Amino acid sequence: MRRTTLVFVATFFILTVSAQTEKKEKSPSAFKLGGMITLMGGQSGTRNWAPAGEEKFSLTAYGNLQLWANKVSGKNKWINNLEVAYALINTTSGGVRKIDDKFDFYSKYSHTTSTNGNWGIGIVGNLRTQLVNGYDYSEDQRRRISGFFAPAYINFSPGVQYTSKNGSLNLHVGPNARWVVVTNSPYSFNYQGGVTPDGDIERPLAEKYGVNPSREVRFEAGPYFSGLFNKEIAKNVTWKTRLDISSDIIEEEPFLFDVYWTNTIGMKVNKWLSVNYNFDLYYDDDVKMFGANKEKPATQMKSILGVGLAAKF
Repeated sequence: MRRTTLVFVATFFILTVSAQTEKKEKSPSAFKLGGMITLMGGQSGTRNWAPAGEEKFSLTAYGNLQLWANKVSGKNKWINNLEVAYALINTTSGGVRKIDDKFDFYSKYSHTTSTNGNWGIGIVGNLRTQLVNGYDYSEDQRRRISGFFAPAYINFSPGVQYTSKNGSLNLHVGPNARWVVVTNSPYSFNYQGGVTPDGDIERPLAEKYGVNPSREVRFEAGPYFSGLFNKEIAKNVTWKTRLDISSDIIEEEPFLFDVYWTNTIGMKVNKWLSVNYNFDLYYDDDVKMFGANKEKPATQMKSILGVGLAAKF
């Protein structure tokens, strides 16, 4: 935990100093680069949250880094966002454990086709995974339930897009190709050969995400919706949300939807101090690691409320 804290503090200092340097002039068509880093302490809670494997109500140390690179050229617009988040809790019974871990890269290209500039066509690409291992501590011997690219979700969708006049609302609808990847020892057994001392057979890690361990990848195709909303809803209060909905027609389940919904409400106190509330909701019928026998899907939820330092650059 000490090492992680030092890394975040060092990054925060470097980026803050960089933000104060004189900016060079750029051409109007160049990428507009920026970012924000947040360090907070606060309260958190989860329910059925697979990346962390933890269900607690506790104080939390939280770090969040957001980077963006956007470009507008005539009727073409390219938006790129990267969000990296990591949070730890320290409990008297369990010690230091991970409560949040997110690596989320979202890229969207748009070409305006309407005279009013609201409608167009484009492509959305997304990569979502976590950085380090997550564990299930409910058993005597902790079990790894996630890791880097275990799983990873990759989406690629061309389609029709809508953008509101003020740019705060962006919608995308179209067909989608989706890859669910589980690498980094997809079998991930705790016992030799996957046989427990009681003679039971362990489920491979990849199988818990609906992926064949020998292939390490599952391919899906079907309809896809992605909506972005980012606006100051009150003075010094900003709400940023993203909703992704997809289904898989290959498995003949067009009405069984996977949902990923992430929210950040930021309340700016002054130049440096802010109050943030983060809420994520996720459902995937192929993630079967919940219930009495840990073989059922469930709605995963995570919330973090904290107060801390925030700096844009």
